[in-house]
Amino acid sequence: MEVLTILIPVSLILGLLGLGAFIWTLRKGMYDDPDGDSQRILTDQYDDKPKPVAPENKQT
Repeated sequence: MEVLTILIPVSLILGLLGLGAFIWTLRKGMYDDPDGDSQRILTDQYDDKPKPVAPENKQT
């Protein structure tokens, strides 16, 4: 039971560090995507269909 006196504060500190890192990334704007979906929906680059594979020239 003595180990809980170490594990509980350590887990709280790690949780607060993770929360702080998340808030820091929000404030830095790392999740902003101003063009994002409005541009991606107009292009064929992000199509759900896979591109056809060209046959390889094999010599047997």
